[in-house]
Amino acid sequence: MWVFSASGCRWLGMGGSLAVAAGGWAAGTLPVRGGWGLWEPRGSALATAGNLLAYLGLALLVAAWWRYGVLLARGGRPGVRATLACWTAPLLLAPPLHSADVYSYIAQGAMVIEGHDVYGGGPALLGPDELGADAAASVGGHWTDTPAPYGPAFLVLARLVTALTGGAIVPAVLGMRLLAVGALLLIVWAVRGLAEGRGGRDGAVWLAALNPLVLIHVVGGMHNDGLMAGLMLAGVLLAVRGRWVLGAVLVGLAMMVKSPAAVALLFIGVIVARGAGGVRGLLKGLVLPGLVASAVAAAATVAAGTGFGWLRTQSVAGTIHTALSASSDLGLGLGLLFGDDPEPVKGAVQKLGLLLAALVVLELARRSWRGRLDPVLGLGLALVALVALSPMVQPWYLLWGTTAVAAAAWHSRAGQFLAVLSAALVWETAPSGHTPWYGFAAAGAVLAAGLLWMRRDPWPVTTPATSGAGTSGAGTLGAATSGAGTSGAGTLGAATSGAAASGAGTSDAGTSGASAPGTEPKGRGAEPAGR
Repeated sequence: MWVFSASGCRWLGMGGSLAVAAGGWAAGTLPVRGGWGLWEPRGSALATAGNLLAYLGLALLVAAWWRYGVLLARGGRPGVRATLACWTAPLLLAPPLHSADVYSYIAQGAMVIEGHDVYGGGPALLGPDELGADAAASVGGHWTDTPAPYGPAFLVLARLVTALTGGAIVPAVLGMRLLAVGALLLIVWAVRGLAEGRGGRDGAVWLAALNPLVLIHVVGGMHNDGLMAGLMLAGVLLAVRGRWVLGAVLVGLAMMVKSPAAVALLFIGVIVARGAGGVRGLLKGLVLPGLVASAVAAAATVAAGTGFGWLRTQSVAGTIHTALSASSDLGLGLGLLFGDDPEPVKGAVQKLGLLLAALVVLELARRSWRGRLDPVLGLGLALVALVALSPMVQPWYLLWGTTAVAAAAWHSRAGQFLAVLSAALVWETAPSGHTPWYGFAAAGAVLAAGLLWMRRDPWPVTTPATSGAGTSGAGTLGAATSGAGTSGAGTLGAATSGAAASGAGTSDAGTSGASAPGTEPKGRGAEPAGR
């Protein structure tokens, strides 16, 4: 049938994107005030209709994306970048979708302009007559009083957008969306460069950028995770091409958006160490990229004038319980079971989760250094492990590692599993930014269907076009993910921690040739999602 062709999928997905955007005008994350009569609540009946339309559009978008992936897996070469443009365009003028975080970004930019300490308090510090007051009024839930967990590089961009738009909601949101689209283009460029020699470039873009989780949460929701991922991957690409100093600079800037990008420094160090060889090369890789990125972070902090308060606010998001965090859920359950106050037990389990994540990251880096694992794939799996074991997990956090895995091994079992997880997690939040129970139910149903599909129609180990470095190893790594995922329906931590751990413990067979080119062998259901 025509609808199952590449052309049919392109138009089907575009129709889905249009429906998501149109539904968002009635049911999106609309501002409390300052919507200029464009983004305003229009009554419960129209909001319900908009919600249904947006969910229908999301179903079409996911179905079209999945069919596209099947065509690519079977050796087809549909125009993925043209399709990305078609699917992105309808979202450009939509109100914020599936999250209120963009209002925090605008308010924090205004706080810098007004002289408030963004690392000492939240948007509630803005007075009613100050710049950004409308945005502050629209910040959701706990985040009103939460200090910024973002680095000064991002706050400079938020300040610039807020200053240029006078803090007016509609133009400021559209300005932040321009940044999000720029981040998307950077991801496409970096992923295509990294995928060269490792597998199909179109397939890598399909998983890393055409992914509905990216379209909904980076373009629609304008989360700065897209900018972090774009800068991080661009830095890794430069390191792979031998320009590791500039690569470390970009990763340093990515850290000054969100700190998890620092994991990439370890794998850039691996690339440097393998290129130089010997003990001297190892020391060079362990020390120099970190020194460069630290210098960039310090310079960005001084230049921004926001101070070094970001060093103490990196854990503030972890104080908010999100149901997708396996360590938080487990800790809370054990705390309620064995005591009256669950917080001490919960905190201890969260710390153990982070310790386990650190051990997995180090093991993946060691295997990459020994030549048993492609460093780019190792980075992707390390970030997936970090997300799975973090004390706070949001659906779009999966993109940190998925973009890197896509670049190295989109057609592997690991890539197939992350595609299934992406298709599931995109349902977890509603267009309004809340996390209703039926979002978790839909995510669980899609995850179960996807895991069943993986068992019945597993992707082959190598890509149809090429068996580039890293793909065979990824197939071995990913083989264990389907089993890991079956025990975690609807929960990111339970579904992916096993996948990452299996990557750390995979056999050497099939991965010894994997190397970088040019080197030697949230919260409760009634509350908005955020951060």
